[in-house]
Amino acid sequence: MNKKTCFSLAVTCGLCFGILQLPPACAADSRHDRSAGTTAVYTDRGDAKQSAGNLEKTTDAFPKKPSGKWDKRAMQKLTPSEPSAFRIPMLLPSEAHEQTTILGPAAATKEQMIRMIEKRNSKPLLNCSVKELVQIYYEEAAREGIRPDVALCQAIKETGTFQYGGDVLPEQNNYCGLGATGNHVRGASFSTPRLGARAHIQHLLAYASERLPSTPIEDPRYQHILKNRPEIHGRLQRWVDLNGVWAVPGTHYGQDILQLWREARLPDGSDASLQAAEKMIREAPKDAESYVYRGTVYYAQKNYWLARMDFEQALSLSEQSPTILYDLALSLEALGKKEAALETYRRLLRLDNNFWQASFNCGMLLISQEKYKEAIRDFENVLTRNPQMADAQNEIGVALFKMKKYNDAWDAFYRAHEINSSNPHPKDNMALMYRSLKK
Repeated sequence: MNKKTCFSLAVTCGLCFGILQLPPACAADSRHDRSAGTTAVYTDRGDAKQSAGNLEKTTDAFPKKPSGKWDKRAMQKLTPSEPSAFRIPMLLPSEAHEQTTILGPAAATKEQMIRMIEKRNSKPLLNCSVKELVQIYYEEAAREGIRPDVALCQAIKETGTFQYGGDVLPEQNNYCGLGATGNHVRGASFSTPRLGARAHIQHLLAYASERLPSTPIEDPRYQHILKNRPEIHGRLQRWVDLNGVWAVPGTHYGQDILQLWREARLPDGSDASLQAAEKMIREAPKDAESYVYRGTVYYAQKNYWLARMDFEQALSLSEQSPTILYDLALSLEALGKKEAALETYRRLLRLDNNFWQASFNCGMLLISQEKYKEAIRDFENVLTRNPQMADAQNEIGVALFKMKKYNDAWDAFYRAHEINSSNPHPKDNMALMYRSLKK
């Protein structure tokens, strides 16, 4: 049996028994930004506690540059694995949205947070139930005066809704990447989910207040903030103040957390939500926010035609709102009006080119229309603003694959897998391609 055959068998076995699943990741004080489901690289190089033991990163079973030639006839029969586009509408941010403080009470209920987490990830990699973790966060945050719902949204962003995918392992109970400084450094470990949540809350407290925690300090970076970062200790009052501090470059880090917070508070499709929306419109018939709210209720009910009508009414009241344009584009897509949706996304991006969710959805639409070069530009725009989004890197690989640029497609899939080893799409795509190498 030659080496290539042995390697192919190893890959096949790995796919069957899960050995290709690389360890997940998280992070510490300052790092490259990440979105949900991505891996962060941290640059706070202080004296982070490394209590995870001598953990070694699993060797990837895929070669960076596979040897041999591609079987092009076999390749043409393959269907690459792809994620879904974004499908959740957004509520309008209030005027004080970016002024939201780290200290304060919860706005989302525990039930809303549980529903959000379970909707995003039906099998989160946690050492307790979702309900238990949410309860822990609400208790630990309330003790220190931190907003528990927004802190949970930060954990969702950091871990990819508890999917992980890089340096930090789920068993570390490290929900915000404390001490993970990149280069496969695992960072801090905590013996229980409660202690991991407590350390996260204490780290936020070190930024937002000069008051000492009310419980023994678990955060391994707390003293570092007090002693070495006096310019930020107790001075970062808002979530957007974490931009460029907790995450590097992190230009929209706080905004992304707050967007998750808005998502948590989206209304469901219940009659009670619809009645509340009708009341809002009766009380504020000239307020775009009222129509957006009712539109999201109709969207949750899958009544996309009425949702579109409400979003168009909201847009007539607030023509320069990227959020309303985004919601309108979603409803148009749901109604099968792809060209109208694409133009609406383009109109949005002319107003705000940093709205990377719209860029991603544009790219997905363009791939469906076989406009691969244009799609790649949109995914590259996503990565410019959200460099650790493995799904965007995977879609570049899909576009290149469909253009029959197989070597370039492999490189793109490999890079996506490096960004987030727990993301199944690049892993599946490399497995498909590897089986199509000529033996």
